[in-house]
Amino acid sequence: MRNESCDIFCNVVDNYGDIGVCWRLARQLANEHGLAVRLWVDDLGSMARLCPETDAARDIQQCRGVEVRRWIKPFPEVQPAGLVIEAFACKLPQGYIEAVAAQQRSVWINLEYLSAEDWVHGCHGLPSPHPSLPLTRHFFFPGFTSQTGGLLLERDLFTRRDAFQNDTVQQQAFWQSFGMDMPSAETLKISLFGYENDALHDLFDAWASGAQPVLCLVPEGRILPQVKRYFEDAGRDSSRHGDCVGMNPDLQSCNLLVRVQPFVEQERYDELLWACDVNFVRGEDSCVRAQWAAKPFVWQIYPQHDAVHWGKLQAFLNLYCAPLSSSASEAVHGLWKAWNQENGAGQAWSVFIEMRGELELHAQHWARQLAANNLALNLLDFSQKIGRMRALEIEGQ
Repeated sequence: MRNESCDIFCNVVDNYGDIGVCWRLARQLANEHGLAVRLWVDDLGSMARLCPETDAARDIQQCRGVEVRRWIKPFPEVQPAGLVIEAFACKLPQGYIEAVAAQQRSVWINLEYLSAEDWVHGCHGLPSPHPSLPLTRHFFFPGFTSQTGGLLLERDLFTRRDAFQNDTVQQQAFWQSFGMDMPSAETLKISLFGYENDALHDLFDAWASGAQPVLCLVPEGRILPQVKRYFEDAGRDSSRHGDCVGMNPDLQSCNLLVRVQPFVEQERYDELLWACDVNFVRGEDSCVRAQWAAKPFVWQIYPQHDAVHWGKLQAFLNLYCAPLSSSASEAVHGLWKAWNQENGAGQAWSVFIEMRGELELHAQHWARQLAANNLALNLLDFSQKIGRMRALEIEGQ
């Protein structure tokens, strides 16, 4: 039994994290697996940043094979899809839930947040009966092991990545699109996408005073005010300042050149990760894309008030660093923790970059290993299994 249609519900909490995952999943289900997908989004402004052809003023539109619908109140009366995905516990409209129960054959999935913690293994796939309706939803956890739902990976991503990284013409076109010549071979290219972080000052100092030229590309985001403040401090060369809100300003300090980039759509962000030697990423979606880029990376996890994010960060570090030598593992732990604790990143960087050769080989192996567990394929297989079981139950009634 195969579901031909899918409704994905996304409540935008983080500016781009939730919608980033949902938009990738929607496109993959529609374009690679032939489902008729409706993506219900409560903030089309964030959606438009990821997909520029989205019209934030329109309630219903087609974008790249996906029907994008504004999630409004009161919710319209619609026939539920065969596969219903509630992304990140966003709470479906009551009327829609009742329609799902009445239809009986829809499969309801709660797509959870990404985690490397061990408890995820025991919760992945568990049912959750509705308290008052004849309806069950199932928890589906993305993850990094075969006991989880895996990660989103388009079928041609590695082919496109490898073609880009082995084609000088493509790389030159990429840099020229940002108004730059292709950096020299000795220049260390770093992308920096992050939340606000007090460790930035120390990290920039390390790059500026280092022996190797560093080009740091900073996509538009929440860390920009701190980037600007660093270069406004007394004693730094401000001769090449640009407006951080403007287009492609250069900011220079000794051996460090920072180029602020306007926000780019998802496909262009992948190219940015492929073009750089080390990638600083934040949240969930960009963290996964950095792993597919098969380059050394540094993850700034989304901070939570109750500090539970530290357990999540350590769980991933334990998994990711397990194959590394003790020196490389200590270097990764040191920089990641310094960056997330917002203290001591400069000293930790010098240890990290010394292990670059081993970290590059590990990143390539890690990406190949993760690719065997594809979230979209697993999600469809799981939903079809649940659908067959549900059909047998109905026939037996």
